Amino acid sequence: MAEHTSSSITIEAAPADVMGVIADFARYPDWTGEVKEAEVLATDDRGRAEQVRLVLDAGAIKDDHTLAYTWTSDDEVSWTLVKSQMLRALDGSYHLAPVAGGTEVTYRLTVDVKIPMLGMIKRKAEKVIIDRALAGLKKRVEAGTGA
Repeated sequence: MAEHTSSSITIEAAPADVMGVIADFARYPDWTGEVKEAEVLATDDRGRAEQVRLVLDAGAIKDDHTLAYTWTSDDEVSWTLVKSQMLRALDGSYHLAPVAGGTEVTYRLTVDVKIPMLGMIKRKAEKVIIDRALAGLKKRVEAGTGA
């Protein structure tokens, strides 16, 4: 995998509660600042999303894209880009680990755009996306308004 950005946060909730919010794509526009629309296109035999169309507006990165999700376990999900107007790659994962007082969530992300962009600008965009997503996820889960 190309260079990536990752960050972690501790959420005061059980891993299953955190993953419930992560897996509830229909509600992403409610708590993520960047996702304006989310549509599950395909699900697996457990009802988990396998392909999701997302309309993203993250400042420097605006796109309508489809991601393929792989549910490695009840505590980890990863995704890869299927198609996009602007992106060459959008690969990432959430990994959840129980810790004292809740769940440590690690978000890893790699973004590559079709237009030329300096690596440091891409990393900054990744960092902004990750930080906002983790803060939004923490707020959503701890408020008890998740799935």
